[in-house]
Amino acid sequence: MDNLLTFSITVFTGFFAIMNPLSNMPVFLSLVEGADRQTQRNIGKRATFTAFIIVTIFLVLGKFIFLLFGITIPAFKITGGILVFVVGFDMLQSKKSNVKHLKETHIDENIAISPLAIPILAGPGTIVTGMNFVSNAGYLKIGIVILIFAAMCLMTYFTFMLSEMFIKKIGNNVISVIGKLMGLIIAIIGTDMIIQGIKISFSL
Repeated sequence: MDNLLTFSITVFTGFFAIMNPLSNMPVFLSLVEGADRQTQRNIGKRATFTAFIIVTIFLVLGKFIFLLFGITIPAFKITGGILVFVVGFDMLQSKKSNVKHLKETHIDENIAISPLAIPILAGPGTIVTGMNFVSNAGYLKIGIVILIFAAMCLMTYFTFMLSEMFIKKIGNNVISVIGKLMGLIIAIIGTDMIIQGIKISFSL
């Protein structure tokens, strides 16, 4: 039971750091600028639901993907760890993808799919992090990861809906600091994935 609790906390921390709902608030507001409240809700729902479906497919079919392409768990952990570390390092350096600053004069609800769902919410970092948690896990742990990711998507939706109020209350500077802290956590998670991969490779 303690093992499952520890696992659940680790999964939640990993997803929260990589998705970072707080730092994505300005992104969401910039993309839906000028849209009415109902359109914002529609875009938020569609983006988070799409992200959930995409990541869940990878979580459920992860083992089959490994078998299909002949990917070994150590290779995945090392490569995935490098990718996740780079994402975290970029966040620490305050580097952001240009796609996050797109502004639409006429609101197209397809922005819910791209760039919001892909790659902002369900980007390579999120997918790799999720697949790392289920790479050698049983069905119970896979179910836990899916449930936690669903909760994360729901939290992200409500964060989007409250983004205007949050930014007015705490300001962009605080959000920037939180983003850097999340970047540090992500970099640590990436490093840990690399260490795990090396240990498995050499049976350490």
